Amino acid sequence: MRILIMGGTRFIGVYLTRILVEQGHEVVLFNRGNKPAPVAGVQQIQGDRTDAGQLKEKLAGESFDAVFDNNGRELSDTQPLVEIFQDRLQHFVYVSSAGVYQKSDQMPHVEGDAVDPKSRHRGKFETEDYLATQGVPFTSIRPVYIYGPQNYNPLESWFFDRIVRDRPVPIPGNGAHLTQLGHVQDLAKAMAAVLGNSQAIGQIYNISGDRAVTFDGLARACAAAAGKDPGTLDLVHYDPKAFDFGKRKAFPMRVQHFFTSIDKAKHELGWQPEFDLVGGLRDSFQQDYLATHQDQREVDFSTDEEIVAAR
Repeated sequence: MRILIMGGTRFIGVYLTRILVEQGHEVVLFNRGNKPAPVAGVQQIQGDRTDAGQLKEKLAGESFDAVFDNNGRELSDTQPLVEIFQDRLQHFVYVSSAGVYQKSDQMPHVEGDAVDPKSRHRGKFETEDYLATQGVPFTSIRPVYIYGPQNYNPLESWFFDRIVRDRPVPIPGNGAHLTQLGHVQDLAKAMAAVLGNSQAIGQIYNISGDRAVTFDGLARACAAAAGKDPGTLDLVHYDPKAFDFGKRKAFPMRVQHFFTSIDKAKHELGWQPEFDLVGGLRDSFQQDYLATHQDQREVDFSTDEEIVAAR
């Protein structure tokens, strides 16, 4: 197939590009051109996707069998792509988010659960609805928390920053909230697995790791990945409502139970996560955190110190 990837040079797109090229596809990237392609020889079309006129000008003369929209956040980001290629695609793969689900007393979230109209990810499910109503042969992917080398969100690095410096690790609540992480390479393989799968057309898939983990358990898994004794961690539990952090972010995850079932993807895509949590975190720690010398950077721990001082 000739495949267009929106983005392609950061995190998910890097892994996806490599997998698709290895599978023999012709891959073209559309991005601002600020970073080199992750695979030598891959064509890049430079442009600003937020400028609909420019997007159409750059892509109108192109033809693709499939499009992976990795970085569309609002409907206005994706609609121009559909208008360009609507009747000329075999597959449109959209990266949504499990963050669209409405908070529920019953977990894990499954595809078809109610979505939250007030979610900051509202643009994601509005785009899913649009793709369905337009008759586009689409598949939507809903990751939970994504981690792994080249992660630009301070998720696992938030824990590593504290663990490698032997600092207390502030955990909101009692540390027993269940969450879920999925390695970026497993996500990219799931995305590639929808191609050529007619059963995936018109479907939504939750993609993440195969087990939930508590906040305390995640801290201990990060310690194990960093070569530290998890039993020596100083976990400081606190009530986030007792503090006024303003715009400062004291913890990198939503303070609630937040995890999904990935059974549908396993069954219909023939996909299985390859990384267990500690192994995946170790991959991130060694191949990214240490490799880019993040253990030596300056880190602002003022919010931590405020929490620790109050215990």
